[in-house]
Formats: sequence, structure tokens, C-alpha cells
Amino acid sequence: MMGSFCRSLAQDKVVKLTFKEAVRLGLENNVTVNQQRNQLKYTQVNKTSSLLQLGPNVYAEGNVNRTDGNSYNPNDLKVVNGVLDYIGGSINANMPVFRGFILLNQFRAAHNNNEAQLHTVVRSNQDVIALVSNQYLQCLLDQELVKVNEENVRVQKVTYDQIKEQANLGAKAEADVYNQEYLWRNAELLLVQSRNKLKNDIATLSVTLQTDPGIYFEVDQVDWDINQLVADSTSYDVMVSTAIDRRSDLKQADYAEKGARMNYLARKGYYYPSIYAAVSYGSRYNYAQGDDNRSFKDQFTKDNTALDYGLSINIPIFNAWTYRAQTASARVNYDNATLAKKNTEVTVKSDVVLAYQNFNDAKTTYFTCQAQLKASEFAYNMEKEKYELGISNIVQLSTVSQAYVTAQGDFQTATFTLMFQKILVSYAMGTLQSEDIP
Repeated sequence: MMGSFCRSLAQDKVVKLTFKEAVRLGLENNVTVNQQRNQLKYTQVNKTSSLLQLGPNVYAEGNVNRTDGNSYNPNDLKVVNGVLDYIGGSINANMPVFRGFILLNQFRAAHNNNEAQLHTVVRSNQDVIALVSNQYLQCLLDQELVKVNEENVRVQKVTYDQIKEQANLGAKAEADVYNQEYLWRNAELLLVQSRNKLKNDIATLSVTLQTDPGIYFEVDQVDWDINQLVADSTSYDVMVSTAIDRRSDLKQADYAEKGARMNYLARKGYYYPSIYAAVSYGSRYNYAQGDDNRSFKDQFTKDNTALDYGLSINIPIFNAWTYRAQTASARVNYDNATLAKKNTEVTVKSDVVLAYQNFNDAKTTYFTCQAQLKASEFAYNMEKEKYELGISNIVQLSTVSQAYVTAQGDFQTATFTLMFQKILVSYAMGTLQSEDIP
């Protein structure tokens, strides 16, 4: 999909970009998200490695060497002066029996760190969806404002032509022509400014999506039921409980705290003795020039085989406080992780409060702007009719005309603000997914 989109960009230069396509491109190309995914791969490998370290370490060993001079021949129990060749090999295994639960706690820490990173990736995805949504809807709003200004330019130009023609016939004052020309030129200026803003916001979105900024695209309309948005009555308590249960950054902080605690306990394990079990099975072959050497088969498979096994214990007595310093550092990390978790809990509740308030305010603003638009449109039509009948003046018409244009812009802004605030509600609750994008 991404390749076909880029090819269409190169071929057509101007293409329609849908909301879903924008979010998909953002999730695929965002640098931060991809870095977090790479880090997740590492934590998964580290988790598996920590688990396997609980088992034995098995390895094969081999050696070949030659001694030229005095050497001891173990087969003949005598010192040989000459060349003595050795070939040896063994299979060895060692396993920790007790290490103060260091390896177990390290595995638990790795498991929690992997879970924390998994939720970091999820939240990073939601960050990108929210960012792309904001920029996409801003571009869509810019496009609608361009249309409003284009229509305003058309209306002002038509009105100017009418007034100018009427002034030539003596039905309108010359001053009305100049006033209307100002409104027309000012409308053109607003159109140029709105087009420039659209181009700048498209370029910003292009950088976020990691597409070629030199290739222009248009954002497609969003198929969103605005009536369903204004009818949303999710309560504050439901939002809070959902956020506590679903917010990935809160889960990440919780797992990070658990991982830091396990790391701390693992470091404390270095204060205790360590017990290892080991086993080794091997053989060797030696050849001394001038002696009656037995065959390789006899020596390597029969005479020189050996099985070694046993236990070893390591008791820490004094290591210049190395373990104490490492444990203190792990304790600080654990305490800081606890503080970070508490701060995240406060942040989650604060985000929910803001999202709840802003969404309700956006609904109120939408209804207000909708009523304002209807009133402004009615006032403009009435004032225009009165002016054409000669019972109003150009100043009054200009005032209501500007109010009507402003009301159109305010209504479009309120509509797209309501859409984005709905996305922020899902973002605050931790339920935002790419599937939710219309």
C-alpha cells in the first residue's frame, strides 16, 4: 500500500490522501515508533536469554599442541626428551545450584522490562495516531476555510460589479464602489493567506508521514457522523476507570517499577554464597617420537577417558564495596521508577479531566457556532435585500457580510475541533486505535 501511494504521488503529483491512509503511513514511517519496536525486539531476546541462564551451560572443548624438549609422558610414566604431540577433547557442563536468586530475579526483571516495552510501543502508536489526526484535521479545516474564502471572493466580486454598474447609472454613490472594492480585495487577501496556511500545514503533515515534501497532496473528506459525536455522553467516572484499566503508559510504568524491583533484588543476591555444579567428560591422545605408542583408538576411547564432576562454592568476603555500590544504584532506580509510576497515575487522571472538559466545551461551541451561522446567514440575506432596495447602506452591508464570513469559519473550526476532541477522549482513555479512524 505504501509503495503504491508513493508511486501515485510521483505520477500524479496531486492525489487524495485519506485519513486512514495518513494514519497508516504515520505508524509505518514514524522514527520514534520504529525505534521503540527495535527496542522491543531486544527486550524479547533478553527475556529468553535470562530464562535460559537458569539452566546449564554446555560447551565442547578441544586442544592440539606439541612439546619439543623435556616433557612428561603420562602413558609411560617417564620424562621424554623429544617431540610429544597431544590431542584432547571434552564436553563440559556447569549449572548454578544457588546464587542468591540472582538469575531468577534477573529473569523476572527481563520479563517485566519486556512487558513495559510492549506497552511503550502501544502508547507510541497512539501518540502517532493523535499527532497525525491533529495535523490531518487541521489540513482538512484549512481546505474548508479556503472554500469559504473562495466563495466570499466570488460574492464580493459579484456585489462589486453590481454596485459599480448601479453607480454608473447614478443609482449608487461612488463611495459605495470604493467600499465594496475594499471588501473584494480584502477577501482576496484572506484567500491568499488561507491557501498559504494550507500549503504549510500540508508540508508539516508530509514530514510527519515521512513522504516527499516536494510532492503536493490533498486530504480527503472524513466520513464522520457529527450527530453521533454530539450525542456522545460518556461519563467522567467511566472515562477514569477505563483509563486506569487501558492506558498503556500507566501499564508501562507499573511493569517498569516491577522490573526495577527485581533488578534491585538480583543485586542483593550478590551478598550470598554461590554454589555451582559441574561435570566434564573427555579424553586425550599423545604421541611421542621413538616410543612404542598405543593407537589413537585405544588411547582416546579407552585408556585416557575421564569423567569429572563436583560442586564449588564461592563466598563473598570483601570486594571493595562493589556489590554495595551496585545495589545502591539499583535501589535508586527502583525508587525513581516508583515515583514515575505515581506521577503517571496523576497524569492519566489529569488527561481524562482535560479531555472530558474540552470535549464537552467543544460540543457547546459547536452548537453555538451552528446557531451563529444560521443567524448570520439570515442577517446577511436580509441586509443584502434591504441594500438592494435602497433602505440600507454599504457600511451596514459590509458589517453583516464580514460577520457571515466569520461565522462560516467559526463553524468549520468548531466542527473539526469537535472531531479532534473526540479522538483526544479515546487517547486519554488509552483506547485509541487505527481502526477507530474513519
